[in-house]
Amino acid sequence: MYAPRFYRDWTKSDDLIGFQVGVSETDLYIGAEYNLTAKARHLIHKYRNQLQDYIALNPEFQTTLEPYPEDPAAPSIIGAMIAAAAIAGVGPFAAVAGAIAEWVGKDLLDYSSQIIIENGGDIFLQSSKKRTIGIYAGSSPLSNRLALEIEAAETPLGICTSSGTVGHSLSFGTADAVVILSKSTAIADAVATAVGNIIQTAADISKGLNFAKKIKAVKGVAIIKNDRLGIWGEVNIRRLD
Repeated sequence: MYAPRFYRDWTKSDDLIGFQVGVSETDLYIGAEYNLTAKARHLIHKYRNQLQDYIALNPEFQTTLEPYPEDPAAPSIIGAMIAAAAIAGVGPFAAVAGAIAEWVGKDLLDYSSQIIIENGGDIFLQSSKKRTIGIYAGSSPLSNRLALEIEAAETPLGICTSSGTVGHSLSFGTADAVVILSKSTAIADAVATAVGNIIQTAADISKGLNFAKKIKAVKGVAIIKNDRLGIWGEVNIRRLD
């Protein structure tokens, strides 16, 4: 059953056409210069089929919570998930939403010079102007009150969020929101999961920041737990009115 993703309102842009494309469990919100629904659906099928075919031969790829062995023969999206998992110390499926957003997004750049793809809170962004992306953090008093400002020159960029209190994604922590910025959306997704697993109380925010900043591919991190916020790196946060 489809669950309305109200936080998508915070990635919408007046200058782009917004549309949703769903295939089985994959449900993307896309902003582009044109309505690319048919092309996006084709790409989702393409990459889902690659994942499903690989899982049929390698079922542990989907279920393991540990990094998966490198496989030079795997399709590029699977290789990226494996590499991201190794960097973050998690299972490769911790990167699946970010990887699909990134691979579909990069292919759609052949048809639109600007693309925003949101997949379960994980975003691939290519923009020619500054974008504001709101941060949803569940019941935290900071939820809906903060936003990231992303300059055009920073894109393409992956902006991925993990939460132990919002949504259905697996997390062993209780962070209200962990947001990771990286040039690789797959890495941002995997690292967001890893940092989210660290956060049990607000006192763990510094541990999460220290973990993220040791990863070269991470450009910035923001962590929200209750009424506490921790940030590191190239993160520009402003208050929303």
